[in-house]
Amino acid sequence: MRTRLVKTGDPLAAKADLLVVPTSPANPLTGPAAALDTALGGAVARAIADEELGKEPGSAVLMHSTGGLEAPRALVVSTGADEPDAWRRAGVAAGRRASGLGAGRVVVAAAGASEQQAAEIAEGVWRGSYSDRRFKSEPASKRALETVVLNGAGTKAGLERATSIAEAVALARDLGNAPSNHLTPKLLAEQARDMAKEIPGLKASALGASRLERLGAGALRAVAQGSQEPPRLIVLRYEPEAPTRPHELLTFVGKAVTFDTGGISIKPSGGMEEMKMDMAGGAAALAATGLVARLGLPVRLLTVVPATENMPSGTAIKPGDVITALNGRTVEIINTDAEGRLILADALAYAVRQGATRMVDLATLTGAIVVAIGDVYAGLFGNDGGWTETVRAAGERSGDLVWPMPMHERYHHLVESKVADLANASNKRQAGPVYAAEFLKEFVDETPWCHLDVAGTAMGDGGATGFGVGLLLALAEGLAEPA
Repeated sequence: MRTRLVKTGDPLAAKADLLVVPTSPANPLTGPAAALDTALGGAVARAIADEELGKEPGSAVLMHSTGGLEAPRALVVSTGADEPDAWRRAGVAAGRRASGLGAGRVVVAAAGASEQQAAEIAEGVWRGSYSDRRFKSEPASKRALETVVLNGAGTKAGLERATSIAEAVALARDLGNAPSNHLTPKLLAEQARDMAKEIPGLKASALGASRLERLGAGALRAVAQGSQEPPRLIVLRYEPEAPTRPHELLTFVGKAVTFDTGGISIKPSGGMEEMKMDMAGGAAALAATGLVARLGLPVRLLTVVPATENMPSGTAIKPGDVITALNGRTVEIINTDAEGRLILADALAYAVRQGATRMVDLATLTGAIVVAIGDVYAGLFGNDGGWTETVRAAGERSGDLVWPMPMHERYHHLVESKVADLANASNKRQAGPVYAAEFLKEFVDETPWCHLDVAGTAMGDGGATGFGVGLLLALAEGLAEPA
C-alpha cells in the first residue's frame, strides 16, 4: 500500500486514473466540487438536482471527463452528515469503485478536510479497494494502488497510521477469508509467530494439545476432539519499554473456529462454506495486536486466541456429555454447535490467570444477534459499567459500532444444568446472545470484561469484513493516555 500527501496542486490537473471529489450535502458545490462542476459544464449540479447523489456517506456519482480535467474519470462522493466515520465510509465507496475500474492511481481532492478527515478517507479508500484473489487461477493486476491526498490538512504520520490500520484490517479479512484447508489452527499459530518475528516487543507462543491437557483446558479440547487437526491456544504478548499505565494489562480474546460444521448438532448445508469465517473474532484480535505493536503504543497487551475446528466424527463430543473447563467449572453439552463459548471459556480463564486487568472478547457467537440487531452494530455485553461504556465509545470513534445489550442475574437460569455447574445452551428459544454472554461471564471472575458478538458485523456478503480491528486499536490508544 502506498499513500502520499500533496499539500498544493490543482485537482483538475492531477494525473490520476480516478479523481475523487468529496462533497458535503450541506454545501455540495464548494471547493473542488465547484471547480469540477465548472469544468464539466454543470454536470455535478445536475446530478445533485436530479438526486443522483444522495446525502448519506458513500453515495457517489461517476463522471467522465469531457476535456476539463486531466483524469479520465471523477467520482463525486458524499461525506454525509458530521458522523465519526463519515469520511471513512466515503473513502470505502471510492475504493470499491476504484477497484472495479482497475484504477492504479487515485487522487483525493481533499481541500477543506481536517487532518482526521484526510486520514479517514485515505484509510477508507484502502479498505474499499480490498480484493482477495489468492485462490484465482488468473493472476491479479500488477498495478499497485497508490492514493494521493491532495490539498488536505493531513500529516505524513497521520496517513501512515491510516495505511497501517487499513493493512491490519486487510490482514484480518485475509485470515477470515482463507479456506479452512489453507488455514488450520496450526497454520494460524504460525501466522502469529511470523508476525511477532517482524515486530519489536511482540512475542508469540502456541499451546498444543498436550500442554492444554496439563493446564486442564477441557472445554477447548472437547470441541477439538472431533477433528484430526489439533487445537492451539495462541498467545501474543506486547510489552513496550515504557508503558503509560504499567499496572494495566489490556487483553484481547478472539474466537477462532477455523471451520465450524456444528459438530454432532450439525448445521444445515446451505451457506456452510461461510463457516471458514467463524474465526473472524480471532483474526481481528491478532491483526489488532500486530497493529498496536507496530504503532508502538505504550500499553501492555495480552492476546489469547483459542483455535480449533468443530467437526462431527466418532470422537466428537455429544449432547449430554459433561466436560471440565480450565477454571474447574463443569459444563453439560446441550448443543455441540454452541462451541464458541466453550473455547472462549478456557481462553478467558487463561487470561485471568495471566493477570489480565481489562478484557474484551470478539466472537461470531450467535445467529440470534443478527436477527436482533442486524449487520450495523455488534452486540456489546459487559460486567462493568465503566469499561462497557469505554468499549462502546471506542466503537463510535473507530466506526466499528457496538450496541449495549442487557445482562441480568434473572437470565442466569438459562445456563443452569441439572447435572453440571453450567449448560452450554438452553432448550428455550429466547435471549440466545444474552445467555451466551451470561455463560462467558462465569469465566472472568471480577475482571472488567466485555463480550462482542460480531456474527452480524464480521461477515458480510460472503466475505470477512475485518470488523473490530479499529475498535481494539481505539481501546489501546485510550489506555495509552495517562489516567
